Amino acid sequence: MRPQSRTLGALIDEMAAARPDAEAVVFRGERLTYAALRDRADTLARALLALGVRKDDRVAVLLPNRTEWLVAAVAAAKLGALTVALSTFSTAREVGWTLEHAQPRVIVTMEAFRGHEYLRAIRDVCPELAHSAPGALHSERLPELRAVIGIDSRRHDGVYAWADALDRACDVRPAALASAQAAVSDADVCFILYTSGSTATPKGVMLTHGGVIANGFDIGERQHLTAADRVWLAVPLFWSFGAANALPAIVTHGGALVLQESFEPGEALALLDGERCSVYYGMANMARALLEHPDRPRRALASMRTGLTIGLPEDLTMTMEAVNARQLCNVYGATETYGNCAVTDAEDPLELRSTTQGLALPGMHIRAVDPATDRPLPPNEVGELRVKGWVTPGYYRDAEQTRVAFDADGFFKTGDLGAIGDDGRVRFRGRLKEMIKTGGINVAPLEVEAVLLSHPAVKQAYVVGLADRGKGEIAAAAIELHAGTTASVETLTAFCRERLASYKVPARIVFRKADEFPRTATGKVQKPRLREELERSCAP
Repeated sequence: MRPQSRTLGALIDEMAAARPDAEAVVFRGERLTYAALRDRADTLARALLALGVRKDDRVAVLLPNRTEWLVAAVAAAKLGALTVALSTFSTAREVGWTLEHAQPRVIVTMEAFRGHEYLRAIRDVCPELAHSAPGALHSERLPELRAVIGIDSRRHDGVYAWADALDRACDVRPAALASAQAAVSDADVCFILYTSGSTATPKGVMLTHGGVIANGFDIGERQHLTAADRVWLAVPLFWSFGAANALPAIVTHGGALVLQESFEPGEALALLDGERCSVYYGMANMARALLEHPDRPRRALASMRTGLTIGLPEDLTMTMEAVNARQLCNVYGATETYGNCAVTDAEDPLELRSTTQGLALPGMHIRAVDPATDRPLPPNEVGELRVKGWVTPGYYRDAEQTRVAFDADGFFKTGDLGAIGDDGRVRFRGRLKEMIKTGGINVAPLEVEAVLLSHPAVKQAYVVGLADRGKGEIAAAAIELHAGTTASVETLTAFCRERLASYKVPARIVFRKADEFPRTATGKVQKPRLREELERSCAP
């Protein structure tokens, strides 16, 4: 049943009233029921009021996947404050830039995680912290900041210890929280999620309460989620895949979220099995690590059923094998479209789930257009995918980027290539800027990659365009082979020639080991860097 609530704070209250004793969050040895999650969020919300947080203020959260991340986000939502979700992979420079851009009233963080020293990075941009009393901060570069709350057991100068910050709730009556929460509407922004793209600096994507809840519920419906489901989440909560997708999808259905602080395949397998998780959220590289882990054969993963991923047909079937999720769903979307705007149905035939990204979600309108003319294209013709409906209201403090992100009809310009079939299903074909134009003819890298991956010796394949004096661009492929197999450039070239038009056959093929591909902090291959590396290595 679709929830009645239109704001995140009210949603947690609704679920706490309906299922007070049901598990909402599992993290390590801690199990929070919906009632306990509500109570903790209410306590922190009152403490934030005592620290001066009001509607439309920003609460920055710089934490890995932990219970405190969720408590902080729900507490901020109850006040109408915006949760600024910072990447735990950020360098000190990136932390400083994001904080200066967002100008939070409060920061919730920890000293350090996996080699990233968050408090040091905060002190770099806010040196006043070391000499301020907790809650009485006045910073030159962060003039709106009043408090940094740390969740560590160890105390730090100027930082409010988590327990001490919660004690401030005693200074605020429950009626003040109720009044603040009543002023929050579904059109108010609840998240600012920073995403990198074609611009020199990240963009703060704003997402509203109503959009997060409505679209999240519909994503859960495509997976046929129920209150009995348990989502395993190791993808970061600061991603839209976590905060605007997995979180509202499971909470609107009354199920449980099983958090993993950061992905490690052995621990993930233990969680999936031991916590009887039924829903997988992850990428192909994560699934491959699970499949190849020595513990995998002794993990039945008997409760696994569905979940979300994206990739080529081979990625989907490999992920199904890795985690035993036979009703795994394929998806398409972006942070600006609340994580997903199209999702296959869990009960669709495998062929449809592996070769398409499904139908548009309710309230979403997706079309393919000629990017040069904005002319809508007929079914099955590849163009730029554009989306209208549950789409970001814009980028935080960036009116110009907001303006150029939408076309004259109000559709968000995704920068992705794809087609809408006769059946209405989305078929993703890659990034517009990744399209290779060789001799004036377009070549979609995903098509060439799919052919290469069908060769039994090929484990990974990534195709990019390299500059060429005669043809403008040529296709080049970086290949990883399965262990114990062999294949030559000549063999793979001949294989491609049998299956692709001649202009699509890679003119360069190089072999690499798994650790030789340039990757983001979250494990995705960085094609721009790969292109640069191949330009250098393949130069005459």
